[in-house]
Amino acid sequence: MSVLAYRRDIDGLRAVAVIAVVLFHFGVPGFTGGFVGVDVFFVISGFLITSIIWNQRQAGRFSFVDFWARRARRILPALFAMILAVLALGWFLMAPKDYEELGRSARYQVLFVSNILFMRQDGYFDVASDLKPLLHTWSLAVEEQFYIVFPLLLTLLSSRLKHWRLALLGVLLVSFGLSVWAVQVHPEKAFFLLPMRAWELLAGAMLAIAPARQWRLKPMAAQSLSLAGLGLILLAVFGYNKNTPFPGVAALLPVLGVMALIGSNGHRTTWVGQILSSRVMVGLGLVSYSWYLWHWPVFVFASYASVDQPSALDSAGLILLSLVLGYLSWRFVETPFRERRLLAGRRQILLAGACGVLVLGLAGQTLRWTDGLPWRLPDQALQYAKGREWRPELMACLADDKTPDEKLFCHYGVANVPPRALVWGDSHATALIPVFDDGAKEHHINVMLASSAGCIPVQGLEHDPRCARFNRRVEQAMVPQDVTDVVLVARWSLYLYGDAKGDLGHALKNRDGQYDRRVAEQRLSEGLRARVQQLRAAGHRVWLVKEVPLQAFSPPYRLSRLAMLNRPVDDVGLALAEHLKRQAFISQLFAQLAQDPAVRVVDPASRLCETAGLCRVQSNGYSLYTDDNHLSEIGARRVAPVLEPLFIGLSAEAKLDTGNVNAAN
Repeated sequence: MSVLAYRRDIDGLRAVAVIAVVLFHFGVPGFTGGFVGVDVFFVISGFLITSIIWNQRQAGRFSFVDFWARRARRILPALFAMILAVLALGWFLMAPKDYEELGRSARYQVLFVSNILFMRQDGYFDVASDLKPLLHTWSLAVEEQFYIVFPLLLTLLSSRLKHWRLALLGVLLVSFGLSVWAVQVHPEKAFFLLPMRAWELLAGAMLAIAPARQWRLKPMAAQSLSLAGLGLILLAVFGYNKNTPFPGVAALLPVLGVMALIGSNGHRTTWVGQILSSRVMVGLGLVSYSWYLWHWPVFVFASYASVDQPSALDSAGLILLSLVLGYLSWRFVETPFRERRLLAGRRQILLAGACGVLVLGLAGQTLRWTDGLPWRLPDQALQYAKGREWRPELMACLADDKTPDEKLFCHYGVANVPPRALVWGDSHATALIPVFDDGAKEHHINVMLASSAGCIPVQGLEHDPRCARFNRRVEQAMVPQDVTDVVLVARWSLYLYGDAKGDLGHALKNRDGQYDRRVAEQRLSEGLRARVQQLRAAGHRVWLVKEVPLQAFSPPYRLSRLAMLNRPVDDVGLALAEHLKRQAFISQLFAQLAQDPAVRVVDPASRLCETAGLCRVQSNGYSLYTDDNHLSEIGARRVAPVLEPLFIGLSAEAKLDTGNVNAAN
């Protein structure tokens, strides 16, 4: 395929990719694997870019500067326009902490490394990711990094090695191997980083440099291969979901599918090629880049501005809005630059690109320096928005593998006295730190806490090796502490039923790694009973803390938006009946365990839910939550009375022990 000519079918293939991504992000039923549209884009980009480079090298007129100038002309104008619009809209809508994070995202993206930033933060499928307007730029960062490195690599290999195609294939296989390995041990790196994604772009590159005769297929062979290629892509789009280990081996379906479609339609027109070459598909393909740029900010800001869950009609309207914005961006930003009606010279476009990087980078850094310009918001909206933030001291107590043994436990209350109790759990234990700190100080005792995000404090039920290591370390470290009481805190329903969006990443699975609700409930029942029996056998009293009501939205955002709109907040919250329904099995299990007098059950919901049937999210102008499931410091102190019996008992024993020591002396 040495000759590169315009191919309508490839623009149609771009349409397939962007439709899959957009419908996946807007939650359209069926498109559970629509995220593979990005992989389709990767293969197409690898094919087209390599074709351009190779054709120009063959003609003896390839220039690195010209290549990078064309990439800047193709990518930067629409990208910078979108970022500028997002920063402007964020001024009116975003809470200070999130506006600050938006500035950080903008700075990283204009430096082409936003994928590294997002890799270090929440995963692509996490709830918090739904509130990052520039999250989707990770894929652009991967491509931009590839565009910088690949021309140099291709030139080096093809000019120095006789069998350079085999060498390039070797690079592809190494990248694929890294992807397969990283999916199991470092899934975030596998998803976001170029070394684990390069093989997808290189797959398109190998297709571009393959000898043309290899793809001169007979008509029926071309038809069959084309149909198979489309089938592989659709199988991934409709068959995968957020729980599919990805990319790794799973990414082979969309990658091979795109290769089959490009190859089979290169010299013949197939039935699938005719569909892809239709006016509608080509039209959508032409605007696919701008549509991709705009669809995610529309989704995020709609979630921000809405105070109700969007209906199907709302989602359809938002999808249409994103398409209109994409068209306008293509028509008035992309096209004038691509057709060289604006900044025609390569020096001009590169200089303008550098200026854009500088201006947007400084704007993003300014938001970091100014903490997101909090003075933009009305006082009440700002007060609600501050509920989103945990103090650094709380975050510092979330342990991980890097936490040294001497810092595994955080201590609260009176220093220089032996700890009386251990609080052990996931991040929901961390959320209760204000309660344990205040209670321990008031009753003149010492309480220690060990928590790690997403780690259920039950041996054998951990969803990853990190949590298993954490629990083993806590077990070993607590032995010499001689505590009398152990408080187990967790978001129990997360491990039974997944989160509100259906992500089962933390849910308990069967032996085959598949989720079954009955199996999850049985495993929790058996595991927690064993943990309680183990603690009781060691002489500890056990306190089981039930989880707080899980809201269907992020309260700080919802409350802040309502305050900005001057709308009432008294009826904002979760219906008590819904909370009780989700907690039914857990409540039954805890009640059975509490038949042992030395096992006590604590229910924070009794302080958050009213008999009228509403579990509220605010009190006296403050948010009780930091997100949809963690209590804010105000919320934690609101539920403090349910843990008062623990402190009273510990204090009484401490006084008794002190009295006995004094009497002995």
